[in-house]
Amino acid sequence: MLIACVILYMAATVAVGIYASSRVRDAKDFMVAGRSLPLYMNFACVFATWFGAETVLSVSAKFAHKGLGFVSGDPFGAATCLVLVAFFFARTFYRLELLTIGDYYHLRYGKFVEVITSLGIASSYLGWTSAQLSALGLVINVLFPQISLNESILIGSAIVTVYTLFGGMWSVALTDVIQTAAIVVGLIIVAILLGNQAGGFGAVMSAAQKEGKLNLFPHVTAAAWMAFIGEFITMSLGSIPQQDVFQRVTSAKNERTAFIGTLAGGLFYFGFAFVPMFIAYAATVIDPAYALHFQAEDAREVQKILPQLILHDTPIWCQVLFFGAVLSAILSTASGTLLAPASVLTENVLQQFTQHFSDKTMLWLLRVVLVLVGVIATLISVNSESTMYEMVEGGYKVTLVIAFVPLVCGIYWPRATTQGAVFSILFSVPVWIGAEFIHSEGIDQLWRCVPPQLYGLAVSFLGMVIGSMAPQWIKHKQRDPAELATKRPVAMGH
Repeated sequence: MLIACVILYMAATVAVGIYASSRVRDAKDFMVAGRSLPLYMNFACVFATWFGAETVLSVSAKFAHKGLGFVSGDPFGAATCLVLVAFFFARTFYRLELLTIGDYYHLRYGKFVEVITSLGIASSYLGWTSAQLSALGLVINVLFPQISLNESILIGSAIVTVYTLFGGMWSVALTDVIQTAAIVVGLIIVAILLGNQAGGFGAVMSAAQKEGKLNLFPHVTAAAWMAFIGEFITMSLGSIPQQDVFQRVTSAKNERTAFIGTLAGGLFYFGFAFVPMFIAYAATVIDPAYALHFQAEDAREVQKILPQLILHDTPIWCQVLFFGAVLSAILSTASGTLLAPASVLTENVLQQFTQHFSDKTMLWLLRVVLVLVGVIATLISVNSESTMYEMVEGGYKVTLVIAFVPLVCGIYWPRATTQGAVFSILFSVPVWIGAEFIHSEGIDQLWRCVPPQLYGLAVSFLGMVIGSMAPQWIKHKQRDPAELATKRPVAMGH
């Protein structure tokens, strides 16, 4: 029955994606759903895209192993990002009426900064997308042990790519509404069931407190504190200059919806992220043998705690609910992380090196690039042994160093210039990469245990200030959004 339900659910998801293609008339519909999503859809898109495989399987397992002090990036940093976007960026993004976040860099700083930041933003998604494909492969592998993990990843990748390929942002929006309901209902019921098996909510929380799992600041060394701060800053700030965030803001039907949907999605995400943490720790209370996964040489083994517990120790109806919720979380996030880099690469990179496309050509290219992104992410997923949490954090380091400072200064510092943005990028990248070679988490020397991306972030600010205050050798006249629209295909006009 479980297998039949999973197959039926996957088939239904693909069917919804194909149905969504009927709403796609042009590239604007494909990338931002025609800027027409009502509040409930906008909220669902924000929550479901961010509540992915790493939240359900990886972050929860890391909490069960080490406690709250070691998940500062997600959910704390991730939720902070969405709140910051709602208050400080959503209105600006929406009013500009652009299609991608790369368009902002084009308006503010010119083509060079647009291309460099867009390449950085697109590359940052490979880790996030790979994490979702790894999770989908893991679930398929658990359900079908006769299929190897790598084969399972290939099957999952094909499913996600197909349904996103047809409907773009409309596929994401329509499926996210269904998937949000499945996630919330499924995980709450599973949490109640497993909590009761573990002796009740109070017993689980008491055990977690006794073992120090609820201590947010257990760190006693400089290295531990730096890791905590680094993960939080990387996720909270590095996630802001991202196309998926931009798309959800600009897909809303109006500015108020963009603000409320993003804020509500972020706050709900923060609260609900503790549900899978509770479930994972309850699993170790029910059967301490599951904690042996923490000692495995392959870091990915810890992510199997929940699937194996559910599959072997719960009734069939609970299995259906859990795997339905997990598949919903994975599919909703994976589709968004495929669409975002495809949009940025097509709109802000390819168009800079060719004649401007007709809308029909643009839509065709978007789909081709989306498939290519899926292939690359699949290859990374098959060959990586990192956990999903590590994959996601690794991607956000890129945008933190390259794209965050030019975005913030471009909006809130009138004296920021194109030269400042160029200096910011050119100064910070070598420092960040160089710091990676000297970084060591095992040595309690402050300068060596500071996360390399924080060095890059500091130098990025310094480069922006120096470049903007110095005589301007690199100049760019800030353009009007309407002027940019005239350079894009007619059907994409704003």
